[in-house]
Amino acid sequence: MTSDPTMETVLDLRGLLCPQPVLRAKKALRAVPIGGSLVLECTDPLTVIDVPHFVTQTGHRLVAQERVADLYVFRIVKQR
Repeated sequence: MTSDPTMETVLDLRGLLCPQPVLRAKKALRAVPIGGSLVLECTDPLTVIDVPHFVTQTGHRLVAQERVADLYVFRIVKQR
């Protein structure tokens, strides 16, 4: 499946501590079309636990997770 860049939303969540990144992701996903991507850019190390758990609980798909220095980047595809 190819990714359509027009269906991608990027959230800059740097400096926010849990649970704020997950709460903001949940709110942002409401506006993302099914099949669209939400990219989270976080600095809280706990997001490596919280974001995958959130994605599993809500039925979406975590298609990428990476760390670049102190930045944690997650790509979520909306499933429903």
